[in-house]
Amino acid sequence: MAATPRAIEVCAAVIERDGRYLLGRRPAGSHLAGKWEFPGGKMHPGESREACILRELAEELGLEASRPRLLVTIEHAYPEKTVRLHFLRCQVAAGSACLPAEHDGVGWFGLREAAALDLAPADRRFVEWALERDGNGSAPAV
Repeated sequence: MAATPRAIEVCAAVIERDGRYLLGRRPAGSHLAGKWEFPGGKMHPGESREACILRELAEELGLEASRPRLLVTIEHAYPEKTVRLHFLRCQVAAGSACLPAEHDGVGWFGLREAAALDLAPADRRFVEWALERDGNGSAPAV
């Protein structure tokens, strides 16, 4: 029996404004190119989830975030790797400008709108989880 590969630890930011969530589209040439996702990235060795998501938001989007709080962790096996994706709700200052460095597009979407996008599979599982928690399709009840 083959050993199960160790999951890659990844953090994703759930940033909500007026019932809409910030998503980014993965660029051409990247894993899951063209898919929409909650912004974030891989944890560095010894890094906490909170430190990871604050660093990733600054690097990827030029956003200064605060108060990260874990909502849920979803493990997803892709053919080439397994990821353990920690979704953290984060706060950003109203009017903060998004300067995407790692995505070829960003946008704000309600949960039902997000569900209609071409989402990365693990992010789709999060949207489905959030919709189950909140039947009207707005912010998850957390």
